[in-house]
Amino acid sequence: MPPNGTPTGNDESSPYLELSREAWAALATETQSPLTAEEIRNLQGLGDSLDLQEVHEVYLPLSRLLSLYVSAAGKLHREQEAFLHRSTPPRTPFVIGLAGSVAVGKSTTARVLQQMLAHWPEHPHVALVTTDGFLYPNAELERRGLMQRKGFPESYDRRALLKFVIDIKSGKEEVEAPVYSHLVYDVVPDERVVIKHPDIVIIEGLNVLQPARTREDGRTGLGLSDFFDFSVYVDAGTAHIRDWYVERFLRLRETAFRDPSSYFSKYAALTRDEAVAEAERIWDTINGPNLTQNVLPTRSRATLVLRKDKDHSVRYVRLRKL
Repeated sequence: MPPNGTPTGNDESSPYLELSREAWAALATETQSPLTAEEIRNLQGLGDSLDLQEVHEVYLPLSRLLSLYVSAAGKLHREQEAFLHRSTPPRTPFVIGLAGSVAVGKSTTARVLQQMLAHWPEHPHVALVTTDGFLYPNAELERRGLMQRKGFPESYDRRALLKFVIDIKSGKEEVEAPVYSHLVYDVVPDERVVIKHPDIVIIEGLNVLQPARTREDGRTGLGLSDFFDFSVYVDAGTAHIRDWYVERFLRLRETAFRDPSSYFSKYAALTRDEAVAEAERIWDTINGPNLTQNVLPTRSRATLVLRKDKDHSVRYVRLRKL
């Protein structure tokens, strides 16, 4: 990338436009960030580095770009209904898929985007749903022998997740999603989050950009991403993400793991060296293989990629051309 922040020289041979941090940040100069420093502190996840500058230079341009996409989708909706000689029904929600590795900061990105998009008057109701709630309950994972593959594509109730997104894009007035507790490391029985009349729905999860599976008869079904209007992949070097995972594990050992009701309370008594070794083992046997085998290969399917540096700050943005 040239020092002046312009796209790379081979840009014409790529379906993507790559912008340096400086070039991307310059797009925010005419707009004021709607979030305060306190709101930003409340949104950031454990171990994430997020401040007013990062929000202003990275997430403000992204929220404005997404707002343009939402407005364009609304205009196309009205024109299509006029073409079909139909009275204009309400447009279905604009759906954003947000993917990335464990510990890369995608949950923080999702929360920031939810708050920033809701500040634009064109779409005040922005819902956020994580795919964790669509994991099979631990008892079912145990029955299927998948407990050590939690987070892999096969550990999710993909049929229920697909139906959820189809209901959203069908314009159903009220849609429910199951709730997951990170404290007990399981789906919460009989608890649901209810979404009513959203303008935008952000669906955040490891595998949301997975392509549709091929059925036994050779036919290809529908994939979750078939119903996304825009998608974001939060990216970083694998070695950096591994370090962040270990750092987060150590912080949790001092905080959430000390709660007796936590599924991971057994780790609270580990020494620092033991905790590092255990975190590295979990990464190397579960999260790392899932990233390289399933999550990372979907990066090229995203509309936009946020590439992070070692300090968690976004270094450049890659946007698919129109």
